[in-house]
Amino acid sequence: MGKRILVVDDAAFMRMMLKDILTKNGYEVVGEAPDGAKAVELYQELKPDLVTMDITMPEMDGIQALKEIKKIDPQAKVIMCSAMGQQAMVIEAIQAGAKDFIVKPFQAERVLEAVRKLLG
Repeated sequence: MGKRILVVDDAAFMRMMLKDILTKNGYEVVGEAPDGAKAVELYQELKPDLVTMDITMPEMDGIQALKEIKKIDPQAKVIMCSAMGQQAMVIEAIQAGAKDFIVKPFQAERVLEAVRKLLG
């Protein structure tokens, strides 16, 4: 069975791109969330193996959502997604427990490298 991934991004287009890269490579995208609050809710419900989390989102940003998910599951594997030039936020995300980060626009190879590194 493919590893189960939750894709979180406020841009539907970005979720679609990630979903496309992941499913073509044998991963199962079990859920999608447009903001951090929904991401936390879906994490509890779906118990995915991995989460890709956008940093900048309405409602609850990715770093806040990451902290909430880590409270629920300290073993959670989360890869942050950021636009260029968000270094400070990326550092904050890593300190909050993110395992890796990928930069937009997504390069399939880099996305898969990050995912494989965490899921084996």
